[in-house]
Amino acid sequence: MKTTIFFFGCALVVSAGLLMAGCGKNNGKDGDTPGPEEPGWPTDSVRTVAQGLTQPWEILWGPDNHIWLTERGGRISRLEPRTGTLKPLLTVPDAVQNGEGGLLGMTLHPNFTSNGYLYIVYNYNKGNTYTEKVVRYTYKDSALSSPVTLLDNIGAAGIHNGSRLLIADDKLFITTGDAAAGDNAQNTANPNGKVLRINLDGSIPADNPIANNPLWSYGHRNPQGMVRVNNTLYTSEHGANIEDEVNIIEKQRNYGWPNVEGPCNTNSENTFCAANNVKAPLWSSGTQGTFAISGMDYYNNDRIPKWKNSLLVASLKNTRLYQLQLSSDGATVTATQTYFTGAFGRLRDVCVSPAGRVYLCTGNGNNDKVIEISKPE
Repeated sequence: MKTTIFFFGCALVVSAGLLMAGCGKNNGKDGDTPGPEEPGWPTDSVRTVAQGLTQPWEILWGPDNHIWLTERGGRISRLEPRTGTLKPLLTVPDAVQNGEGGLLGMTLHPNFTSNGYLYIVYNYNKGNTYTEKVVRYTYKDSALSSPVTLLDNIGAAGIHNGSRLLIADDKLFITTGDAAAGDNAQNTANPNGKVLRINLDGSIPADNPIANNPLWSYGHRNPQGMVRVNNTLYTSEHGANIEDEVNIIEKQRNYGWPNVEGPCNTNSENTFCAANNVKAPLWSSGTQGTFAISGMDYYNNDRIPKWKNSLLVASLKNTRLYQLQLSSDGATVTATQTYFTGAFGRLRDVCVSPAGRVYLCTGNGNNDKVIEISKPE
């Protein structure tokens, strides 16, 4: 028996145990050339772990073998992935959800098991000004307490707030959006439209590009994904009407926004790029439009061999998961594939467990879910 279900104009055909997206055409490396049909996926390898969430933003794997997650309304929770048991830990008291703002990224200290340090970035009202800040909490006795503000006075708005957190080499990296003011991204004295880098106590590293400034790179529009692979830092970033980007982040490099979208391929962009040390994206969605790519993670596990050495990138508007196959040195994308088009709606973030299971969270705003992608045991 064959059953056809329609999701957002796409046919989802379930036949002989296969899940196939009927309108699943991926775009080529530059986003302009249609790629192959999406491959099917065994239905017994797709499982809803949790549901009833409201705008989850971050999902990450903790050393306790739980998924730690944030929701934009301010809630931080632990999710037991085998049973689906969700334990709320804290609703951040001053987090304010406004449009795309609210509680956003989160990361755990490398020594989380011993010190319990958890870092979050969120928007709040500072007087009458909507503002973003980075705060460290301490997890102890199954509760979060003792908040310490590490970085404050980042501009916020109803759109373009970023923001992801990542710890590498004892430094905290923070992505920030331009807070709906594109000129912020080129202003090195302004923290918006940047990748920022601070010490884990909130101080500014002595080897940052500009003294007493958290700036690490600039010229970003709205980066909502970040992962580090073999000493290479990658971000995923929303374009305006064209050219979503995945970038390799380098110290003190300019990524072009708002003067450049995607690669430097117009006369005005070429002039700006030559004069401003602009680094071209690793991958972009091209001129067809934007996919609203969001969170991402790196996959390199034998559980799903065809995803090895790939960036997995969630897409909101295009409601699918992108696989960007990397070269051996991680410097180029060698192939692109898409999966699960329309099957779950808007996808906000991706998390990979040490066992190679992939977790997706949706961003539909109503009965959002965490979904496990694996393969038959």
